[in-house]
Amino acid sequence: MRLILHAMFVLLTAFSLPVAAMDYRLGSGDIVHVTVYDHPELLLETRVDEQGKINFPLIGGVTVAGETASTAQRLIAEALEKGGFIRKPQVNLIVKEYRSKQVSVLGQVNKPGKYPLDTTSTLSDLIAQAGGVTLEGADDLTLIQNKDGKSQRIKIDAKSLFQDGQFDLNHQVNDGDVIFVPRAAVFYIYGEVQKPGAFRLEKKMNVMQALSLGGGITQRGTQKGIQIRRQGPDGQPVKLKAALTDPVREDDVVYVKESLF
Repeated sequence: MRLILHAMFVLLTAFSLPVAAMDYRLGSGDIVHVTVYDHPELLLETRVDEQGKINFPLIGGVTVAGETASTAQRLIAEALEKGGFIRKPQVNLIVKEYRSKQVSVLGQVNKPGKYPLDTTSTLSDLIAQAGGVTLEGADDLTLIQNKDGKSQRIKIDAKSLFQDGQFDLNHQVNDGDVIFVPRAAVFYIYGEVQKPGAFRLEKKMNVMQALSLGGGITQRGTQKGIQIRRQGPDGQPVKLKAALTDPVREDDVVYVKESLF
């Protein structure tokens, strides 16, 4: 199942719909490449400074922060023409590196950290940049966004997104967003089973499925004495007699007794 999800993830990242580059708003830290047709001496590759400006030959400082690439190149062209340097200049500005806007990818990913927000900024794009989800990562991801000054958490079912193709869950991410991949829920099984230990808890898992992960009951074990040891509402552990079709919850301990006969 994890391999299937990984394959779907690769396909989704390959065919995700990019945001048009011309819609990107420049900011401090971005690296831009500017050319003027038929004037190679004016070629410039520079960083947008803390004041949101670039220092362009002949015309000096041009404020580009908050502008799209198309409006920024128009501002440069207007300044060149108004200054009497070039008549009807054809200016082209390309964003080489997106550094002004960043998204944090945290938790169970292979390379957690902050990543620049570029023109293909969807949930799957950022997870791909972070090296993908680890084997210990949960199937439910959390996208934390700031809406009107308030923090908003969006829970996303990765299986629905990558396996079932619900691409509407592939949210576009914005500057300052946080993507958090929690550790997958686990349960424990011990007693008369072939492979006691901790195992990943899948959705809607029951006791029979849990036993299969534990390798099944040993010859000395019995289905009649299966217990689930679970934390009660007061925080104290309780013992529950379990049937094979009973659901298993996070942090449950499934115990298989030894047969008396």
